Amino acid sequence: MSKNLYVGNLTFNTTSADLERLFAAHGEVEKAQVITDRDTGRSRGFGFVEMATAESANAAIEALDGHNVDGRALTVNVAKERSR
Repeated sequence: MSKNLYVGNLTFNTTSADLERLFAAHGEVEKAQVITDRDTGRSRGFGFVEMATAESANAAIEALDGHNVDGRALTVNVAKERSR
C-alpha cells in the first residue's frame, strides 16, 4: 500500500501545519502539503500527506476518512499516481 494520501474537502483556512498535526496522531508524517492556487495563493481545498509507513497511512485513512474538521467531513484515501 502507498504511504501517500489524498485529503479532500478541507476548509480554505486549513494550513499544511494543521494537516500535519491532524495526521501525526496516527503515525509519523514525512510531509504534509495543502495545495494552493498559483495566482491567488489561496487553498484549493485539498492536500496530500505522506506517512512514514504503510501501516500508519492505513490507520490514518481508517480514523480520518469522514472525520469532521471545522464543520466539513474529510475525504482521505490513497493518492493516485500523477500522470504527466
